[in-house]
Amino acid sequence: MSAIVSIMRKEIERIGAISFAKFMELALYAPGEGYYERRQTIGARGDFYTSVSVGSLFGELLAFQFARWFSENWDAPVSSLELPAPPLQLIEAGAHDGRLACDILNWIREFSPEIFSKLEYWIVEPSERRRAWQAASLAGFQNVKWADDLSVLSGNNAGAYRIIFSNELLDAMPAHRIGWDKMSKSWFEWGVYWNGEGFGWTRLPNDQRSEISFPSLVPGLSDVLFDQFSTEVCPAASRWWSDAAKLLCRGKIVGVDYGLLAEEFLVPERRSGTLRAFFRHHASSDLLARPGEQDLTAQVNFSELKIAGENLSLNTEALIAQASFLTEISRLTWRNPDGFGDWDANRRRQFQTLTHPEHLGRPFRVLIQSR
Repeated sequence: MSAIVSIMRKEIERIGAISFAKFMELALYAPGEGYYERRQTIGARGDFYTSVSVGSLFGELLAFQFARWFSENWDAPVSSLELPAPPLQLIEAGAHDGRLACDILNWIREFSPEIFSKLEYWIVEPSERRRAWQAASLAGFQNVKWADDLSVLSGNNAGAYRIIFSNELLDAMPAHRIGWDKMSKSWFEWGVYWNGEGFGWTRLPNDQRSEISFPSLVPGLSDVLFDQFSTEVCPAASRWWSDAAKLLCRGKIVGVDYGLLAEEFLVPERRSGTLRAFFRHHASSDLLARPGEQDLTAQVNFSELKIAGENLSLNTEALIAQASFLTEISRLTWRNPDGFGDWDANRRRQFQTLTHPEHLGRPFRVLIQSR
């Protein structure tokens, strides 16, 4: 029996069936044992590809865009007293092994040295193991700092112009799995129990289910929604976005992730929800198999993130496909090749993979909000 399974069984023995969010949290993030505590999870030798796996172009295009935003705002007056401008802060959450950070910093150091000289690159990382990977990848940079969580940054140069960003972070935040009871026309929460041989699904009693908000239904949908239609809610993602929004005196939040709009979740083709497991580059609906050995992910509800930011007075600048986002940045680099670097055959191949709808262009969306 693996350490993860033992941890889960003890938790179930202690409190009874657990929410899927708790199962997902332990499977992915249990200190020293969770899936993301393993280094080889991404790329050809891992279980899935990301935009970073394609090559350095993704980070270089982000760096180009971040540098443009910084150059437009870094010397803006912070008060009527004309105090010296605070440092620029680029804050990445979910940096894994630091590869994306390295691609971004390498580009800024080479092509935007003035910005680089003023830049603090913060990585928000609670895992000591992942911090060690990141520190090894970024050993050549002296302007990298770490924080356990976003709250550490609340009193650190609060007036700084900040860009807070994440890439494929929110889709891996623990999600609650819920189902529809057609007879009572109400939602229930799926829980996970131990059946003596493995993990199985069970309905959580109302007095044990999590304090979560269930999706509201448009008129008439409750009459036609399939019995046990299942979907997910992820309050952790909205809380993270709200916490990031509260850190912005001036700046932007950028989220890149698999995701949908709220109305795209409750459709017939998604009657089992969007939660998926990934193991050796194969997607699976067996979410309870191999805990700690396979990735678990759910589509991000971008409508909820957008509302969370706007409720804290952020301005929504864009909610678009990754292909559109990267293509627009690329157009700017094509007009100024000396300021970006040569678009050689390798870069062109990477661009096609990042933007083609049959590769990474369509599944990913980008939400940008600012203050």
